[in-house]
Amino acid sequence: MAMTVAERRVMSRRRRQLMQAAGDGAILILPAAPERIRSRDTYYPYRQDSDFWYLSGFAEPDAVLVLVPGRKHGESILFCRERDPEREAWDGPQLGPEGAVDVLGIDDAYPISDIDDILPGLLEGRARVHYHLGRDAEFDLKLIGWLNRVRAQIRQGAQPPYEFLALGHLLDEMRLFKAADEVKLMQRAADISVLAHRAAMHAARAGVHEYELQAEVERVFRMHDAQPAYSSIVGAGANACVLHYRDNNAKSRDGELVLIDAGAEYRNYAADITRTFPVNGRFSNGQRVLHDLVCAAQAAALALAQPGIAYEDGHVAAVETLTDGLLSLGLLKGRLKSAITAGAYKRFYRHKTGHWLGLDVHDVGEYRIDGQSRLLEPGMVFTIEPGLYIAPDDVSVAAKWRGIGIRIEDDVLITANGHRVLTDALERSADQIEALMAV
Repeated sequence: MAMTVAERRVMSRRRRQLMQAAGDGAILILPAAPERIRSRDTYYPYRQDSDFWYLSGFAEPDAVLVLVPGRKHGESILFCRERDPEREAWDGPQLGPEGAVDVLGIDDAYPISDIDDILPGLLEGRARVHYHLGRDAEFDLKLIGWLNRVRAQIRQGAQPPYEFLALGHLLDEMRLFKAADEVKLMQRAADISVLAHRAAMHAARAGVHEYELQAEVERVFRMHDAQPAYSSIVGAGANACVLHYRDNNAKSRDGELVLIDAGAEYRNYAADITRTFPVNGRFSNGQRVLHDLVCAAQAAALALAQPGIAYEDGHVAAVETLTDGLLSLGLLKGRLKSAITAGAYKRFYRHKTGHWLGLDVHDVGEYRIDGQSRLLEPGMVFTIEPGLYIAPDDVSVAAKWRGIGIRIEDDVLITANGHRVLTDALERSADQIEALMAV
């Protein structure tokens, strides 16, 4: 994918912002994601490391990005594969060092084969190394080897770095706040995901297999130049009670609900949507009651998606709404406060109400600062996804509730004045879903 002038400027601005935060005397080192073998000589589809992509826009493996604030000969340096016509005939075009400078706007670029000779010199004289230590054990050993080469020259006046710092401390905070260009890409990912979920609802019928609905969702992704942001979850009946259900191979039965948790990734940015709908197009009374309760919990959390409100408050509101509803339905016993304090609701609601969203579907960023839930700020994007899951073998509840799993998930951007639901176009309520499926 060619990079536009505007995209190149964005990447350059991010690198400058990160280097300014790291300060003089720092060096920042980011290896590209390694290729992974699937079987023998077959590889998994390559997906660039999110941090590496965020700062460079470079999509190839076997590369290292180095940022050296204040370096006179260029602060951003890329090591990458040289162009090789024979290899390109098999794997497609490569940028090579020259292309990295021309296309990406990198200050300087070298063949990856030269990194052993060049990187120790870049480390020399730097006080601090910012790096994701422990993420890639093989690269950790290489970096230690380069540091040791500098340390071996101390008697000759070399000055090795004396401090290792977690790169995520700076970079995660940058990525947490989405700029307008990122929001535009995330909205596109959300719009594609909305179309995909609608297509699955239209394709639903009693007897349809989970994999048929998965195929419909992912067909729409690919039709719009996107791909799955994560492994799609399609659970019919009691399979919806398995939070990370993977098989997607069961045959649905008339009267069951189907839970689809699937989102598109567009230009590396993720959407994340969950909807739960009746395979035959009509909710039973019991299904509707629980679906309405989950909708109400989501609405309670969404009302608190405001600047200056603690992130955790949305989860607290969802838990209170769900617990109150479960007590009213007789699925829980006791009083609201004690049921929440004792965690009684966790039998039916095991997870949190959301997560950060961006280049990763579970995106980077701290949820708590100094032990306290952080306050929401404009530019943050996260999911709101309450649910209820009643095990099929839970004999402590009436039979009509058993085996029902419901989750409703949307993607929310905090704005200066409130919030914007990026996935708001997708039908959510029981009435809306039934109307869509009737068409």
